[in-house]
Amino acid sequence: MRHADKFNTPREALKMGFSFGHTDGVMSLKGTYIIHLTDANTGEVLDHREKSNIVTLDGGILVAILLASGASPTPLYQGGLTMLAVGTGATGPLLNPDAPDPRQRKLNSELARKPFSTVQFRSSTGAAVSYPTNVVDFTATFGASEAVGPLNEMGLIRAGSTNPLVTNPVPATFPTYDPTINLNPTPAAPLDILANYTVMGVLVKPANSLLTISWRLTT
Repeated sequence: MRHADKFNTPREALKMGFSFGHTDGVMSLKGTYIIHLTDANTGEVLDHREKSNIVTLDGGILVAILLASGASPTPLYQGGLTMLAVGTGATGPLLNPDAPDPRQRKLNSELARKPFSTVQFRSSTGAAVSYPTNVVDFTATFGASEAVGPLNEMGLIRAGSTNPLVTNPVPATFPTYDPTINLNPTPAAPLDILANYTVMGVLVKPANSLLTISWRLTT
């Protein structure tokens, strides 16, 4: 069975707790993701899970950068989120790792990152639309030979490089958080910005499997 036959439709996603729209006029950035792992040859579903994530402190900085970029003659970053990264560095028990922390500024042990295959705005009913809304899905798929290993952390990033093999993480400061660290030390090599982060019970991605992650952000 094809992956598209197994993956939840937008209307089904509403039943999973995805939140749409504004409540009482108050905006808050929220993230929810779907992980779908299938056998690349047979289409058999090997794992499927859904969960919420946290917005990091650097995610707030990225929002501020984007809001300020139109008024700056030399904006720090040209655009928003660009890639989804997965890793093996969550701490704590194997099946129940330590809760994520908004001070996180990079994955603890990044294994791979991938540009988004699709970025899709959605209406308040979950339907795909061609105009900007406050709900957007970021989807990335790791192929049969990519991101193979025991995955237990992932995040949405604004990468400093368009090359997924080049990483420019913020210098390690966790669990402390130093807001004075310059996220754009040189125009040629801005630092990655980790905007959303989550951990999960270990998900083993074998070779010859396809891993599709759809991450929904709602403001």
